Amino acid sequence: MPFVDANVFLRHLTGDDPKKAEACYALFQKAQGGEIALITSESVIAEVVYVLSSRHLYDLPRERIRALLYPILSLRGLKLPHRRTYLQALDLYADSNLDFEDALAVAQMKRKKIQEIYSYDRGFDRVAGIRRLEP
Repeated sequence: MPFVDANVFLRHLTGDDPKKAEACYALFQKAQGGEIALITSESVIAEVVYVLSSRHLYDLPRERIRALLYPILSLRGLKLPHRRTYLQALDLYADSNLDFEDALAVAQMKRKKIQEIYSYDRGFDRVAGIRRLEP
């Protein structure tokens, strides 16, 4: 099963290189149609969100990033461990001021029914059901 790197997601989502964007779209269509199974990772998704949100690159709003990534992360041919956790993290990211990595941490905590986090990041103080602790 081939692994998909962040640049494939980015070429597809941004269309900044039309030829590559078309090839990436075709790859994702094959995954949707069950012709190929693909896999990616948490770090790749985090990198995609980071690049799309970067003020120096694409500067996309959080809601737009969620709208772009939801359909791809939901492809039946894309294997993503704990897919629902990533989708919940995208929702939290779009609806809060948390960066994506922190939103992902909260989604993972909720999946595992963990309510406390050791962190100096006060953004966690605004997340319902999460109690931030300092070492």
